[in-house]
Amino acid sequence: MKARSIMIQGTASDVGKSLISTALCRIFANKGYRVVPFKSQNMALNSYVTVEGGEIGRAQGVQAEAARIVATSDMNPILLKPKRDMVSEVIVHGKHFLDMNAMNYRNQFVQEAMPIIRKSVKKLQQEYDIIVLEGAGSPAEINLKDRDIANMRMAHLADAAVILVADIDRGGVFASIIGTLALLDDDERDRVKGIIINKFRGIRELLDDGIEWLEKETGIRVLGVLPYLDVNIEAEDSLALSSLRFKKPEKGEFPIDVAVLRFPHISNFTDLDPFFDEPGVGVRLVGNIHELGNPDLLILPGTKNTIEDLEWMKRAGMDGAIKELRELGTVIVGICGGFQMLGTNLFDSDAVEGKGENAEGLSLLSVETIFQAEKKTVQMEGVLASGIMEGEMKLGGYEIHLGQTTLDPQVQPFLLLKDGRKDGAISADQKVFGTYLHGIFHNRLFTRLLVNQIRRSKGLDEVLENIQSDSEHREEAYNLLASHLEENIDMDTIYQWLELESMEDQTFN
Repeated sequence: MKARSIMIQGTASDVGKSLISTALCRIFANKGYRVVPFKSQNMALNSYVTVEGGEIGRAQGVQAEAARIVATSDMNPILLKPKRDMVSEVIVHGKHFLDMNAMNYRNQFVQEAMPIIRKSVKKLQQEYDIIVLEGAGSPAEINLKDRDIANMRMAHLADAAVILVADIDRGGVFASIIGTLALLDDDERDRVKGIIINKFRGIRELLDDGIEWLEKETGIRVLGVLPYLDVNIEAEDSLALSSLRFKKPEKGEFPIDVAVLRFPHISNFTDLDPFFDEPGVGVRLVGNIHELGNPDLLILPGTKNTIEDLEWMKRAGMDGAIKELRELGTVIVGICGGFQMLGTNLFDSDAVEGKGENAEGLSLLSVETIFQAEKKTVQMEGVLASGIMEGEMKLGGYEIHLGQTTLDPQVQPFLLLKDGRKDGAISADQKVFGTYLHGIFHNRLFTRLLVNQIRRSKGLDEVLENIQSDSEHREEAYNLLASHLEENIDMDTIYQWLELESMEDQTFN
């Protein structure tokens, strides 16, 4: 039987579409349904690597985990990763296709994409009971609607009932809903069956008059109002950087100060999430030299354009300041592009990064990187090299990068990988290290040991409380989010739309 479909669209970006889709995946999975997430086209620098080595939007990887299934590229057949102004890498079914500017993508590729998308939808319809589709941005961008392959065209293709989500925390929630509906064509508006008001803070009863007016004005049911919830689930949209749990600590508020360079092309920033769960740790984003200060731990995160962001750092004068921090004893960690920057030289003679320029790194590690056209995307497992922390500790994560990094013979690698390769590098005093392992800090024992080393160096007591595994953290978050939705949204009506009321009382075993 062909899968039933429901689609979450929004009045704007970052209104909560991904989290609500994640919650529905977990709710349906708990009821025993075979449920699958789907987003036809995603634009994000925070990506996910499937078991097969395909690259998809991180949200779909998270949603698949909430649905208790293995993520595949059919769940996000087209991923766009911005590289520079008006140019993005186009990834099709998890693999690099080409780099394309916005006009060529709009005028040429969009129509080529539809057969790819249809094939994925058809496959998922045959394999699952329910498809939870997620839209992108807003369905009412009138300058883009004729080429929009992520919103109403997908609702028509999958015959999906649409729930429109609006963010009341931004203000103007009723105007955003009415304006969105007004800009839809009649057949598109007919697909909108329900409305969710998200991120509410305040007294619920004060909304009643507005909701009554909205339902009368639009003829569309408001399914519920979701109170604001700070749930620890990975974000993929860089807009979330302004609203994530970066603590912006006052001086002395947190004993351990973690600073993260906010590169213009920052990617896979969810690598940082575990620090928010570490007691006494304050995490802050650094966009200029005046914000840098004297942190205990400095992280150079991943980036989609290493050389451009390295030059940005130099123009800001942060290269010299980082070298001074090294002398003062700050622990410095580079991940992926950040690791490449810690080396001596970066060579891009084949213009893989765009301009064909070479660059000098920070020379904090004796390694060199040559950029190559073939992208490495793979899930990784390995152990810490001998003598690092507790030594031979197992670490897992994923690898997404362009470039081959070579170590000076005297430099110790950071990881010994399960497939026989060596990864990363670490300085002799273990104060500087770099790795290609995204998700490194999601290895919670490693993160705790790293922070405890810093605590000891400052004369502070170590934190000895039990450590939850990352999978336990995520499971707890998915269940919390699902309960939050079930408590505040009219799920009975959603079941009726999907004609699933006969299975409503089933539970997952």
